[in-house]
Amino acid sequence: MDSIPANRRLWNRISDAYQHEHDPQIGAAPRLWGMYSIPDAQLNALGDVTGKRVLELGCGAGQWSRALAAEGANVVGLDLSEAQLAAAAGAMGAARYPLVQAAAEQLPFAANSFDLVFCDFGGLSWAAPHLAVPQAARVLGRGGRLVFNVASPWFEACYDEAAGRVTTTLRQDYFGLNTIAEGDGATSYQLTYGDWVKVLRGAGLVIDDLVEPRPEPATLNGYNETDPPDWAHRWPAELLWVTHKP
Repeated sequence: MDSIPANRRLWNRISDAYQHEHDPQIGAAPRLWGMYSIPDAQLNALGDVTGKRVLELGCGAGQWSRALAAEGANVVGLDLSEAQLAAAAGAMGAARYPLVQAAAEQLPFAANSFDLVFCDFGGLSWAAPHLAVPQAARVLGRGGRLVFNVASPWFEACYDEAAGRVTTTLRQDYFGLNTIAEGDGATSYQLTYGDWVKVLRGAGLVIDDLVEPRPEPATLNGYNETDPPDWAHRWPAELLWVTHKP
């Protein structure tokens, strides 16, 4: 994939600034999903991870991984960027877990290696889903789960690039999102609802739930300005997919 080296360069370049800006929110408490930091206890997506073999795709500075490791999960944190992995190593704390540098499209693990593969705006936002989802399914054991949170296509379609915020006006074609240029060849990915279903089912996964996290009115997300401020209370900003391998 041409986007792999470009995405690696991007995240190596912005890692320090990104973590300085966002770690206070991401790392404020364990198990907080997405742009609006909604607790997993409210969404019930991951469940008990004690003793589970867990892979985080795009672990960043390891905020999720270190929390799950502290709960007794056997976690592996994977990221494309060595700068992000360095941040994770520096913040690891008492519960140690391995860190692996690799692309989500090219997982360096044997089949049936994990009970849970998950990400929160990580590998499945920055890796081509038609390649990364089958890889995640491959490394899952029977009954293992793929759980991931990504931006809603409606959030992307309503993003006003010139104003730098999300509004109530459709700016991009829903059917034309697919790849989003992030500059210097870096690429993020966005699928329609239907295409996510096709990719997940095509990888042999069963869709158990699609959670649309809904923050309270006027909750700020810390990443994007929205107009009106309660945009994500009125329309879905994120998609939290819960699937398993039969």
